[in-house]
Amino acid sequence: MRIRLRPAVAAVTTAVTAATCLTAVASPASAHPAPRACSPSARVTGYSDALDKTTFRGAYVGNLSALAVDTNGRLTALSDRSKLFTLDRHARPASVVSFADETGQQLDSEGLAIQRDGTRLITSETEPSVRRYDRRGRLLERLPVPGALQTHKVSNRTFEGLTLDDHGNTLIASMEGWLTTDGTDTRRIQTWRRGHRGDFRLGRQFAYMGDTGYGIAEIEAIGDGRLLVLERSFASSVGWTAHLYVADPRSATNVSGITGLANLASGVRFASKTLIARLEDCPPLGAPSKVEGQANPLLGNIEGMAITGLRRGGLHLTLVTDDGESTTEITRLYGLDVRLPRR
Repeated sequence: MRIRLRPAVAAVTTAVTAATCLTAVASPASAHPAPRACSPSARVTGYSDALDKTTFRGAYVGNLSALAVDTNGRLTALSDRSKLFTLDRHARPASVVSFADETGQQLDSEGLAIQRDGTRLITSETEPSVRRYDRRGRLLERLPVPGALQTHKVSNRTFEGLTLDDHGNTLIASMEGWLTTDGTDTRRIQTWRRGHRGDFRLGRQFAYMGDTGYGIAEIEAIGDGRLLVLERSFASSVGWTAHLYVADPRSATNVSGITGLANLASGVRFASKTLIARLEDCPPLGAPSKVEGQANPLLGNIEGMAITGLRRGGLHLTLVTDDGESTTEITRLYGLDVRLPRR
């Protein structure tokens, strides 16, 4: 099956070094590059804790909430403290850029997408909002956001995932949680379409049914109209868990003008979803964990995901955890090979 990837990810076909950064930094004590099965459709290829509790040019390398492949093929990591780290081929920081909102204040920055011209689209889950910055971190514009997503939001559960599709002409942001007018498992996903002048205008909005107790941590466009959706949860009995799906929104109802989605008998068509893997079923690979009760010590608070390589019939993903500057959480990079279901 041929996959069309968005332009920022297409750079990986000629700069695959970012995709192999996990094995490049692997040490016998901290990483196991040999692939291991998490499910019939996913295999973990390794992990690295090399970034954990480190600093770069005075900046704390942690609180990582998103990953994206830059136009030169390098991996860029977003900190939710308004910082962007570019990683080299060994997954070490090579540069850091700070940015701010219109008043010079930090954002609770959670989602990242990089355009063909190198500008960065970044979400904040406070308002929620989407802003565009240049490579130096200078604010260029703020995109429109539907009022309902701001009025009926659940605090700290808004724009967590961000991705570009359709050759960079469609921007997609996912709500981590529900709206107060919707059912608690319902997640809204908002799109923007690029206009003739290059600006993004509000597009369709569709609904996605999350697993009970899970929020959407990240989304990534596959390039054929479908999305990879990473759902994540924490429970004291098992610790962190995460489920990876392929979602297909192409026949989903446009719910932009629908206030409440609690009544599933309304005829609204949700995006379909197909399970790729429950990451808690991945082999732990001898990974350490400081989280009390963590059933699979390999897992943590996974918040970022990027397509960093191509595989026959599938993709290679790099994922990252957000340590929240906590002594019990770890900043960890993972590698995951996935096989995609047929459309």
